[in-house]
Amino acid sequence: MTKQQIIDTFDPSQPGLADATIFGLPFSSEQSEIIIIPVPWEVTVSYGSGASDGPEAVLDASFQVDLNHQDFPELWKLGMYYDEAPEHWKINSNSYKALAQPIIQALENGEDLNNHPSLMDDLAKINKACRDLHSEVKEKVLFWMKQGKKVALLGGDHSTPLGYYEALASIHDDFGILHLDAHMDLRIAYEGFTYSHASIMYNALQIPQISKIVQVGIRDFCEQEVTVVQQSEGRVLVNTDSDLKTETFEGKTWAEQCDAIIAGLPQKIAISFDIDGMYPWYCPNTGTPVPGGFSFEQAAYLFNKLAASGKDIIGFDLVEVAPGETDWDGNVGARMLFHMCGVLAKSNGLHVGETIRFNR
Repeated sequence: MTKQQIIDTFDPSQPGLADATIFGLPFSSEQSEIIIIPVPWEVTVSYGSGASDGPEAVLDASFQVDLNHQDFPELWKLGMYYDEAPEHWKINSNSYKALAQPIIQALENGEDLNNHPSLMDDLAKINKACRDLHSEVKEKVLFWMKQGKKVALLGGDHSTPLGYYEALASIHDDFGILHLDAHMDLRIAYEGFTYSHASIMYNALQIPQISKIVQVGIRDFCEQEVTVVQQSEGRVLVNTDSDLKTETFEGKTWAEQCDAIIAGLPQKIAISFDIDGMYPWYCPNTGTPVPGGFSFEQAAYLFNKLAASGKDIIGFDLVEVAPGETDWDGNVGARMLFHMCGVLAKSNGLHVGETIRFNR
């Protein structure tokens, strides 16, 4: 069947098709406008674990998401396709994660890794494996982009989007990152791992095409990270949770704060959303939860304002969803993923329908 024939015969009010792609949609990759690349990876995890299971948890929960989104009621007709992660990504994540744990333990015990040649050898192997992953992610992203697809990345821990940013940088001469997170992620080779989840934004700064990183919701950082910000000459703008809350308490609205955040971004933007940026009860099993944060609705509102601002959203990643004993974390992740797909589509001029208004 043609894509239009599928749309005409598919009932979006019924539960998602179990044998279909993400959100229960019936489209093939060729028929889908948006490709979602899952990256089940968490080698350098330093606190809680489970992010490598995040993509599957989000996929499983996505079949329960109602497709008639209030802001983007016809989004589903564009098609969103869940790409297949190479099998060795998850296998390597598990094996190199196990290799990393003795290194982390030694550092937590105050030991000098230079006194442990075997650990130093393992560290080199881990850094190479992470670099290989980023190169493979970049290649996969470019494969889909060259076919005219909009591409999003679903982690995995927050180290996973580096190859995604490198792919964007090979296409766009100048872009910024809107970074929602509880952490700055500006540590330099945290715990010796060049590609640590805590170093993703520092590594992003090494990409010259990324001209600005605007951080939102930050509430946990170290002295080294503050120095990186201070030495960035305005390339990194930080909106801490404390500063945003103080402004709110003193009468500044979230709408006004969003306008200021968006004003600090260049014309082209990639969104990087670490799920721990939100209040911890949204995704309680994320790896490094921190008290405070913003709500699901605040994030969605910011993204909507960005899409309506005239700036260009060129992609996004959603990371650090970690399933627990229930499907709650995956549920939240799936719904945010759906919303972010709508924002990406709208910003790129794709038809998503008109916002549904109700009498109030």
